[in-house]
Amino acid sequence: MSRKVFDKITSAGGVVVVVVLLVAGGLLTWGHSFVNSNVHNQLAQQQIFFPPKAAFANAKPGTEITPAMKSTVGKYAGQQAKVYADDFIAVHLSEMPYGGVYSKVSAASMADPTNTKLAGLKATSFQGTTLRGLLLEAYAFSKIGSLMMIGAIAAFIAAAAMAVLVALGFRHAARTTEEEKLFAPKAKVVPTPEPSPVA
Repeated sequence: MSRKVFDKITSAGGVVVVVVLLVAGGLLTWGHSFVNSNVHNQLAQQQIFFPPKAAFANAKPGTEITPAMKSTVGKYAGQQAKVYADDFIAVHLSEMPYGGVYSKVSAASMADPTNTKLAGLKATSFQGTTLRGLLLEAYAFSKIGSLMMIGAIAAFIAAAAMAVLVALGFRHAARTTEEEKLFAPKAKVVPTPEPSPVA
């Protein structure tokens, strides 16, 4: 096979790789945008946010803001679904009877169906656990969106690097003659004997 044909074939394959990487980067960018806007819109509609910083100054056990929340939640006013779920809702659930575990509260409520306090506790545990799960799911999707953006950047960088290699391949093909072989053995250079001196 001639070197020129080989360069053209490999460069054409490189063009396909560049196109695939650009498509992948575009899809990953779209995915990142979709996930982030979807998560933001869903959380904004629910109007879920941390209380203002002033509320953390008077933290008391059994109130909305407990002392255990000051160090973790206090710095995230209005953001971080994961922190809200794990360090705000989960703290309130853990301070409930049965640790706020829905299955335990539900079992106790079913064992004593006339107990209105347990019925209310069951509803609160269900709502808190559900909201916490939804927030953690939103957080997980936001992380997936971040990973998609990293993947998109990597795909675009790889496409640019491959495009440079493709251009160099076509350039080399243009400079190579049709006769030049890919794996042609190098011709041995036979030294020309020097003429003997004339006496």
